[in-house]
Amino acid sequence: MDNLSDLFSFTSEHFSQFLHYTAFANFTMGHILMILIGLGFIFLAIAKEYEPLLLVPIGFGMLIGNIPFPSALNIGIYQEGSVLNYLYFGVTHGIYPPLIFLGIGAMLDFSTLVSNPKLILLGAAAQLGIFGAYAVSLLLGFNPFEAASIGIIGGADGPTSIFLSSRLAPHLVGAVAVSAYCYMSLVPALQTPIMRLLTSKKERVIRMKPTRTVSKREKIIFPIVGLLLTCFMVPGGLPLLGMLFFGNLLKESGVTNKLAETAKGPLTDIVMILIGLTVGASTQANTFLKKESIMIFLIGIVAFMVATTFGVLFAKFMNLFLSKENKINPLIGNAGVSAVPNAAKVSQSLGQEYDKTNHLLMHAMAPNVAGVIGSAVAAGILLSFMS
Repeated sequence: MDNLSDLFSFTSEHFSQFLHYTAFANFTMGHILMILIGLGFIFLAIAKEYEPLLLVPIGFGMLIGNIPFPSALNIGIYQEGSVLNYLYFGVTHGIYPPLIFLGIGAMLDFSTLVSNPKLILLGAAAQLGIFGAYAVSLLLGFNPFEAASIGIIGGADGPTSIFLSSRLAPHLVGAVAVSAYCYMSLVPALQTPIMRLLTSKKERVIRMKPTRTVSKREKIIFPIVGLLLTCFMVPGGLPLLGMLFFGNLLKESGVTNKLAETAKGPLTDIVMILIGLTVGASTQANTFLKKESIMIFLIGIVAFMVATTFGVLFAKFMNLFLSKENKINPLIGNAGVSAVPNAAKVSQSLGQEYDKTNHLLMHAMAPNVAGVIGSAVAAGILLSFMS
């Protein structure tokens, strides 16, 4: 009997110890909520095909980050020396965003912007959402560093949002990044109602003049001149703008095709996996489920909608001074945000609802790529003032 009693006691003690180290003994309702949100992201990505390249890594990262464990295991993303912490280093120290910009630069064609440079104004107008959100964040009690990190969400540029928040408010990186990428994936749902509301049927069918052919020399000169102009004015944007224009030069030079293909293909894919997974994992319930996170999400969505509104309205304003043959279809104003090429696709899709023969995609790409530059410039300005 004593042997059986000892065996039972030994088994019970070790089973109890085993349970202590399982997630079941450490989970909270907050963990369950975040896991459900992560599953929701994965569902939207797979079933609805909403930005799967973004939402699948982020959603799965949320599952990873919200499996609770005893702190003694030292495996969490915020625990120094853990594997996840090393992977997250690229987010907290702003390494991943410039690499993403390198790939974006190797993908982008600036021809339409070079052909019709006045459309850069639409990209600039859309950035007003960033500074509006900055002001609102200050009024709601966030300090200037946090307000700048929240405001940049209005540019709908995930890498730029991560870069700036990692420099100014590292504790907000998770909330800022998740908000920014959510809005990027929901561009059609968020922008289309605003575009319909602010434009008339007559404006939606405006046909823009075909863009002129841009020479190879112009394409090569543009990233060099673009780098010098923007970074001499806003040195704070150098890490992002430098990589963006470098990637574009790799593409346009014609002699570094192998490097361009690597930058826009395997390199970008690898960095997107790491950035999505670690940003998702950073949303641990005990650090993410706070009043500030909800406020960031709400301010961000307002900033994005304001940016869209300013882009469309500024296109209508420009038309007051343009001749009939040079009119701008205000539906391309939404593309001034930095969500490339999703925002331009929304312009094309909505325009063809009213005229199937009217192709706005190439025209919309001009303010869209201008928005990429604009969001990086805005981040540089905020970083300069905050430093």
